Amino acid sequence: MRRRRVVVLGATGSIGQSARKVARDIPERMEIVGMSAHSNREKLEAAGREFPGARLCLSGDGREEELVELATMPEADMVLVAIVGTGGLRPALAAIEAGKDLAVASKEILVMAGEAVMEAARRKGVQVLPVDSEHNAIFQCLQGQDPASVSRLILTASGGPFRQLPAAALGGVTVEQALKHPTWNMGPKITIDSATLFNKGLEMIEARWLFSVEMAKVEVVVHPQSVIHSMVEFIDRSMLAQLSVSDMCFPIQYAVTWPERVPNSLRPLDLAALGRLEFEEPRYADFPALDLARWAGSEGGTLPAVLNAANEVAVARFLEGRCAFPQIWEVVEKVMREHAPVAHPTLDAILWADRWARERAAQ
Repeated sequence: MRRRRVVVLGATGSIGQSARKVARDIPERMEIVGMSAHSNREKLEAAGREFPGARLCLSGDGREEELVELATMPEADMVLVAIVGTGGLRPALAAIEAGKDLAVASKEILVMAGEAVMEAARRKGVQVLPVDSEHNAIFQCLQGQDPASVSRLILTASGGPFRQLPAAALGGVTVEQALKHPTWNMGPKITIDSATLFNKGLEMIEARWLFSVEMAKVEVVVHPQSVIHSMVEFIDRSMLAQLSVSDMCFPIQYAVTWPERVPNSLRPLDLAALGRLEFEEPRYADFPALDLARWAGSEGGTLPAVLNAANEVAVARFLEGRCAFPQIWEVVEKVMREHAPVAHPTLDAILWADRWARERAAQ
């Protein structure tokens, strides 16, 4: 029985809080040895009192080197990256180079630099373990399977708060309405991404790199109950799915204890009480994020970083009340069309594309 010594980057956010809950629930399997927060000293110190031996770091004001130091500390054997935005990219690559397994909850890492991250992990012989519930579900379904037997990876999407809203009404959506997610309790940026379906689009690109498949094999189905977290279809047309109640502690625990499973105090799924599971085709024309993500993921190079950066800027403007909801998609598409992608980019090229896209989106 192995006990993982884990650094949590982003320990005060929703994923970080769930990670701390898992560590309290299975202390014989998970020990938190380091934690970071962006700027909330009070919350980080409170987390430090929960795990008194852990090293703490505030990463705001450009303290990237301190995050790198935390991610490469000798005592750790796993780094859980749960930082929203690009701030987790350098620490994640540094952790891999230091021989640490990487548990990934930050979409930007694999969206922007999936090729570089997965190649570095292969070279160093470390694992990249998904913490997003959808990718963790696929990871579980693929255990013991021949990669050549995979026909499709099917990501489930809740559909967000506007799943049934007529297209003509999307222009009048308010920030308050967009922040009311029907299933998950998340931060504002990822909640807006769930409303636009950019969250699912980014997950499509992540899946392409995590599981080494072409974008044509990555699909999305709307599943409002968020009980089936994702599915895999095989070449014999059989499907495997992973189900649980909607709680991020499940994928975090599996990433930490993999390849083993251990008991916990989490609530079991009651299928009889649930009663029904529903599925719908995404509204591609009304929610263009999925098609934009497929384009970016198929093109590769720096285009996914451009999509991600332009979306971050557009979401920030929407949250500030400075643009309408449909303009998020419009801004991203315009910036993507203006970009000349660089194939097999270096980290510097990725970061340059990120900066360029942010400037152009702001304009």
